[in-house]
Amino acid sequence: MSDVLEKIKTRRSIRKFKPDMVSQDILDRIIEAGTYAASGMGKQSPIIIQVTNKEVRDKIAAANCRLGGWKAGFDPFYGAPVILIVLAKRDSPHRVYDGSLVMGNLMLAAHALGIGSCWIHRAREEFETEEGTALLRSLGITEAYEGIGHCALGYVDGEYPSAPARKENWVYYIR
Repeated sequence: MSDVLEKIKTRRSIRKFKPDMVSQDILDRIIEAGTYAASGMGKQSPIIIQVTNKEVRDKIAAANCRLGGWKAGFDPFYGAPVILIVLAKRDSPHRVYDGSLVMGNLMLAAHALGIGSCWIHRAREEFETEEGTALLRSLGITEAYEGIGHCALGYVDGEYPSAPARKENWVYYIR
């Protein structure tokens, strides 16, 4: 089996990260993989925002926590020191698919480079708030974007999870 297929089979969502920062070189390689995701009609509607600033990361985590309905202080990013936020142009009919493919590439590239990842939900809701749109404006992003997901990244703290058995009747054949 090729290394790519092995990485696909062994990647798992990580829910406990060490606080150690991931190097920019590794982050650049992960982000580059995201930029090579397939996109509807080749339009490349998604963008990726890298967040390594702890203060901003914690502010985003607090907003995500509120939207998720958890008690204040819960970290929906499980201690990950890096968040890559994927958004896609709101007027793109392929935005959710395009952004989801970016998320998949980010997580697979992270795994291949020894970095744990987890897709965290509520990006759409976050970037519909004034706080979310203000963050985009602070980066000079004025077009309408929809949040697709947060890719929490960091070094795994503890045992790496193993894959559960695949369910029955996953695939049907018409021959």
